[in-house]
Amino acid sequence: MELRPYQQECIDTIEAQPPGAYLVQMATGLGKTVTFANLPRHGERMLILSHREELVEQPRKYFDCSYGVERASQRSEGWEEVVSASIQTMVRRLDKFGPYDFGTIICDEAHHAAAKTYRDIFDHFQPLKLIGFTATPNRGDKVRLDTVFSKIIFQRDLRWGIKNGYLCDIFCKRIDIGYDLTAVHTRRGDYAPGELDEAMDGTADAIAQAYREHAVGATLIFAVSVRHAGEIASKIPGAAVVTGETKDRAAIIQAFTEGRIPCIVNCMVFTEGTDIPRVETVIVARPTQSESLYAQMVGRGLRLWLGKEKLVLIDCVGVTGKANLCTAPSLLGLDVSAIPARKMKDLEGDLFDLPVKAAAASDCPESWIRNVEIVDLWAREQSYNTHDINFFKLPDGAMVVSLADHKSLTIPCPDALGLVTLRDGSRVGMQEAIDRVYKRLEADFSDCRQLWDLNIVKRWGNAPATEKQLAFISKRCRGFDTNGLTKGQASQIMNRMIGGRRRRP
Repeated sequence: MELRPYQQECIDTIEAQPPGAYLVQMATGLGKTVTFANLPRHGERMLILSHREELVEQPRKYFDCSYGVERASQRSEGWEEVVSASIQTMVRRLDKFGPYDFGTIICDEAHHAAAKTYRDIFDHFQPLKLIGFTATPNRGDKVRLDTVFSKIIFQRDLRWGIKNGYLCDIFCKRIDIGYDLTAVHTRRGDYAPGELDEAMDGTADAIAQAYREHAVGATLIFAVSVRHAGEIASKIPGAAVVTGETKDRAAIIQAFTEGRIPCIVNCMVFTEGTDIPRVETVIVARPTQSESLYAQMVGRGLRLWLGKEKLVLIDCVGVTGKANLCTAPSLLGLDVSAIPARKMKDLEGDLFDLPVKAAAASDCPESWIRNVEIVDLWAREQSYNTHDINFFKLPDGAMVVSLADHKSLTIPCPDALGLVTLRDGSRVGMQEAIDRVYKRLEADFSDCRQLWDLNIVKRWGNAPATEKQLAFISKRCRGFDTNGLTKGQASQIMNRMIGGRRRRP
């Protein structure tokens, strides 16, 4: 197979590293499986670890050597050059393998690698190199992979892939189809399948309407179940259903590619590795909290095709409560959890316009109040000491402290290892970055302490806001409902308005 220049560059970069554990970030559609399949093995065996069972078989087609599988009832023979295993199975079969059986271990979807099951496997083996591959954007505030990998050695993200002509651009739309996921539980980091199917019951008409009114050209729809897929397809003339039981899958794809089938509705079949470049519209009607699964679904439409200027990405959304539903902003690592529901409709348009739109949508009183809760939760989860600094977390993951006279201090979003690149080029841990900000505030900005010290807000607790506070906010934020505001919430809003990021909602 002829490799693309960046794939060969990635291989060369890995080869140049001394023994150790390293992370590679490569966007969905850029061919990470092809890349690691072409890594020289130097006479050593390779182990591939996958988070999801259905991914274990997929790399096989890229290898021209013996290939064993460790998954459920499948077992390798113990001598194959390449062994592909699911994490859930391998962790139960470690006694079958010796510490030095593999020279290289590939960890696919490496953003999960900090989990205990992964660590148990990594602790058992002693490979020359452990290489993690992930397409997930920098979200070091969530995953903290510094306990596994020493550094990120290669990065080619979605923006790079589109800019350099390897992937097509994306136009994003949001369609509310009326589902309610507030009662659906989370299992293994995503919605429980059975409960999700029940919650999505009755949405087929709205999904079909979204297709008729917004889809462009050849369309791929992701449904939550076989039943759901069949119901949606029955409402779209000429649509075909593809599930795990579909026997003539290749014939359907061929007919779709030739334009004889306008729409394919599938259930967890085309999530990775399927080459259907004709796809011009992807409709995500399968809600997910998994950034990797969401990126894989969208990735089916990112391949180039003659005449396709952009992929039309339609997110079918509804009520989710506090659940972290992945939508188009997730592709860029944007956190939109603080954005009020009434503002979410603004997150449409070209993909790379979304960061600006997300920042604008988050600059409103509801978001400022919610942001305090988000920062506190984030700090507790990561065991960070924020020194009670009144941080505001931006959608791109950066942390901002607003000061007087339009001044501010910013900590950039940490990378996948939890490290922050400072203005001088140095890279430090997030806690050290927070500590540096605190020392700077104490030394240089004690005169505007009320703006940056969250303790002042916390001291007032849940006491009702004063009349002066309410009058000030009502004057500056016309149309905002001030009923029920506490002193602390009112103070947070006022600080945000008169601080360094002064904007009128």
